[in-house]
Amino acid sequence: MADRADIGDTIAAVFREEHGRVVATLVRLLGDIDRAEEAVQDAFLVAADRWPRDGLPPNPGGWIVTTARRRAIDRLRRDAMREDRQEQAVRLEERLIDQPEEDIAVPDDRLRLMFTCCHPALAQPAQVALTLRLLGGLDTPTIARAFLVPEATLAQRLVRAKRKIRDARIPYRVPTDADLPDRLRPVMAVIYLVFNAGWIAEGGTLVDDDLCGEAIRLARLLVELMPDEPEAAGLLALLLLLQARQPARTAADGTLVLLPDQDRTRWNQALLAEGRTLVRACLRRGAPGPYQIQAAINAVHSDAARADQTDWAQILALYDHLLALQPTPVVALNRAVAVAELHGPRAALDLLDQLDLPAYQPFHVVRAELLARAGRSTEARASYDAALARTTSEVERVHLTRRRAELPDHGSRVDVDWDA
Repeated sequence: MADRADIGDTIAAVFREEHGRVVATLVRLLGDIDRAEEAVQDAFLVAADRWPRDGLPPNPGGWIVTTARRRAIDRLRRDAMREDRQEQAVRLEERLIDQPEEDIAVPDDRLRLMFTCCHPALAQPAQVALTLRLLGGLDTPTIARAFLVPEATLAQRLVRAKRKIRDARIPYRVPTDADLPDRLRPVMAVIYLVFNAGWIAEGGTLVDDDLCGEAIRLARLLVELMPDEPEAAGLLALLLLLQARQPARTAADGTLVLLPDQDRTRWNQALLAEGRTLVRACLRRGAPGPYQIQAAINAVHSDAARADQTDWAQILALYDHLLALQPTPVVALNRAVAVAELHGPRAALDLLDQLDLPAYQPFHVVRAELLARAGRSTEARASYDAALARTTSEVERVHLTRRRAELPDHGSRVDVDWDA
């Protein structure tokens, strides 16, 4: 009998690696998201029962695919008997049985499902939730915690999104070139939101590795399936360069370490090298977009062996370009940090006074740091209070509370973890 702990770890790994692929394949074959999910869940329940007793199959992923197909057929037969829908069930069953086994792993199935989840007809919260549920395999409670909504609310969001896909007959396909401008952007936005949800996690841990890892996996998939899209490569580069810093973001006692204070020897050099390579490839294409520029900004940070060697002039020039392409208050806020490094806190505060971001927690953090650096401690304390009122991460709360109690002296640098 196989070791149960090892088998359990293997089942979990197969679930992470195969769930999205198998669901996507069965959605194509069945034309029904709920039926596909049920079949895949059944297959993993069977695996959890049989593998500890019988041992691992030679190809665990293939075993899951085959078992999910068989379970789908079984469910179709049962439903046909209960609901008097034999003709429909027979057609679906024939489609499942006739599908050649070698075609089961068509990778475009995952891309089709991703674009279905991120159809412009769906609201962005529903796009995020569906992508995580179907392609990421995350359960409803986990997604609800990540996005700070009650589980019942998230469940209803999923139900409504699936119903809209069904009732509006949203096509399960990779969009044509003409559709891409409207369809690719939501896909990339969802992936980026997933990463950000993991970067500053809710509760007592700084990062949710599952969410960050899932975002990077989806970004890799997008680049693999759409290699001619430079913004997809830019998004992947951005996530890799950010994730490379993860080992240095917390001290031994679990407290937050901001970018200027991080031990850069702890950064993941393999991820940095991969991210830089992608940035260079994007630059050669000469078609810069927002994700490519953000990746380039983070590449400049990664090029500096110490924080005081950062090329802030180059970063400011890149933010100028980004602001021209994406004139949003959040981009302007991040640009203000570069302005502070080059021209001092007062110049940056003048820029912040023009922004309307009362609900955006990083705005209050940046403002507090700039006010403290300008010697305006009373105002800085009020901005820290505003930031703390909007903070859901306990690790970040501890950090901000300490910064409030130890307001920096006039002239110290801007200590802002602004790059996410």
